[in-house]
Amino acid sequence: MTTAFTTSIAQTPLGPIEYAVVGEGIPVLVIHGSPGGIDAAELMARFLPKGQFKAILVSRPGYLRTPLGGRLTIDQQADLLAALLDQLGIARTAVYTWSGGGPAGYRLAVRHPGKLMSLVAFAAVSQAYHDTNKSAVTRLMFTTSAGRWLMRVLAAHQPRQYIAGALGSEGNLTEAQLAAQVDAVFADDTRRQFILDLGPTAEQGPDRRGGYNNDLEQFGRIESLELERITAPTLIVQGTVDSDLPPEQSYFAAETIPGASLLKLEEGTHLALYTNADCDAAQQQVISFLRAHAS
Repeated sequence: MTTAFTTSIAQTPLGPIEYAVVGEGIPVLVIHGSPGGIDAAELMARFLPKGQFKAILVSRPGYLRTPLGGRLTIDQQADLLAALLDQLGIARTAVYTWSGGGPAGYRLAVRHPGKLMSLVAFAAVSQAYHDTNKSAVTRLMFTTSAGRWLMRVLAAHQPRQYIAGALGSEGNLTEAQLAAQVDAVFADDTRRQFILDLGPTAEQGPDRRGGYNNDLEQFGRIESLELERITAPTLIVQGTVDSDLPPEQSYFAAETIPGASLLKLEEGTHLALYTNADCDAAQQQVISFLRAHAS
């Protein structure tokens, strides 16, 4: 099951970018991770009440219908997001970024501080990052057409096994912790559907591979995102057993960004804000934070 939404291409002075606007109310720019795309951004934003929040969804350069063009660097991507906001007539917005969307979100806050009402960063890259955690089998499953087909078959016909694989690959969980989380996610319609819908957005087919490869190259070059210059009220969310992004990256951001708050999700994987036992309460904290700083 997926939620239908309509995408458009904005022709900004910095080039084209795919976007969609879902809901009405407080604007929230939603920046997907690596890999990803506008479909991942839509999935990220589903917990935001559509009558209260206007989610501005994007595909970052190299993903789906947003070409890399000359927008390779993190700063170029941050400037492109600012240009999209200008194109849409949105003077100020909240920003919600996850994982590989972190650098562009952080740099947007540094380079265009007047455009941000607030910033929420969930398990977001904040320092140099090298993708060394994925096994050869995982890479094969997501980067080849046969592997991607097999993943879709598994999700459709053996969803419990699929969920166990997803949670197991995104967190350093004990066998007992993994079993408990799989039981809880499989029994909850929203959490179960999140993981099943997330899978296709993480594939590295030809419409996402360019963005993913560029992300890894750019993230490996990070020396400083100048987080100390961020002035927007900031909430950092991080699972404590995340095996995709070292939790220390979020802890560093929380310590470096002036006045930032840190929400730790115990026994939380890289998917914790959507799958943990306390994810509903955590999502409500994010919603309350965004409301509190909507001005």
